[in-house]
Amino acid sequence: MIILKTKEEIEKMHAAGRILAACHREIEKMIRPGVTTWEIDQFAERFMKEHGATPEQKGYHGYKYATCASVNDVICHGFPKLEPLADGDIVTIDMVVNLNGWLADSAWSYPVGSVSEQGLRLLTTTKDALYRGIAQAVAGNRIGDISNTIQTFAEAEGYSVVRDFIGHGIGKDMHEDPEVPHHGPKGKGPRIKEGMVFTIEPMLNTGSYYAKVDADGWTARTVDGGLSAQYEHTIAITAQGPLILTEH
Repeated sequence: MIILKTKEEIEKMHAAGRILAACHREIEKMIRPGVTTWEIDQFAERFMKEHGATPEQKGYHGYKYATCASVNDVICHGFPKLEPLADGDIVTIDMVVNLNGWLADSAWSYPVGSVSEQGLRLLTTTKDALYRGIAQAVAGNRIGDISNTIQTFAEAEGYSVVRDFIGHGIGKDMHEDPEVPHHGPKGKGPRIKEGMVFTIEPMLNTGSYYAKVDADGWTARTVDGGLSAQYEHTIAITAQGPLILTEH
């Protein structure tokens, strides 16, 4: 069941989103060779608490961390680690902020030091795919219009679109309806209505779109060792169009 939010509820989620966006801006300053994703995770948890919020991911189905930190061939749900980031890495930091019971969710991929042309192009294209998808998130369209726009653009640029992990509704729960795939035919799926709030979070790979999960039960990687990137915003559907609640 899709839960439509009131303007007041959307503003509460927007407040959570502002904290999340501010945290990402600070994390961007930290990204460099030698820093660890464990340090980033600890910073993010402190930042949220200093702003009256909590990390919703911590404790979710037993997950132990405030963030997910996914490096290079890790698509998503990577654990923060003590291993330093290396020059040329790509790292995605994903987090969900809980402010007074209302949630906001955003992942962002960052280049570490001097990244290859291949890596930089992947980052640019994935971010572009996100914003092209957001542009389709208007009342009257269907979820499939978002999905198809992202897939068509990404594949035309030579990338594959991950199927196993998708966007989702969000509110007081991290995962609500509707599901928001990043692939599929246009004109399909639920009709987009004012008051919907959901994430759009394309994950693009340089190789195959297939994923495999490590023995830890969380860490999802590309099957062929190809690079993966992800950009995610939480958006609300308004009469004026999509409102990005987690804009950096």
